[in-house]
Amino acid sequence: MTAALHTLLSHAERQRDEALSALLQAEEQLRRLQQQEEQLLAYRDDYRLRHPATGGRSSSIELLRYHEGFMQRLDQALQQQGGQVQQGEAHCQHLRTALLAEETRVASVRKLLERRGVQALRAAARQEQRHSDETALQQHRRRSEDASSWRLGAEPAPTH
Repeated sequence: MTAALHTLLSHAERQRDEALSALLQAEEQLRRLQQQEEQLLAYRDDYRLRHPATGGRSSSIELLRYHEGFMQRLDQALQQQGGQVQQGEAHCQHLRTALLAEETRVASVRKLLERRGVQALRAAARQEQRHSDETALQQHRRRSEDASSWRLGAEPAPTH
């Protein structure tokens, strides 16, 4: 039984380690997505500051349209990147929940092993106590038999 529990513990620890590894990879991916989002935001803000009509400068309609079109594409890219970041955050949260479940499972198996160990120690102590009690009872019976046979006129009990 204990070997099976140790095997179960080993399996649960392996699954926990795999869940932790998956979470760490997902968190790293999320950091990269967030960093890309920050870079896009900074680029968009910088590009907005370079608007052709800034500071009262005159610009051609084509240049203004090009600038506005590019700003729209940057906003779309930011929306898309924001969606990827949200998906990454949801995925990380899912993996954190799975890791917590695996850690709980490992702790439960360890607790069960601990309880079984304590039960085994108690059973061994009870067995030892029974053996000790039986030995003491047998010694008491022998002494009683020796004493009763001496009282009945049999040979005196040998002295030690």
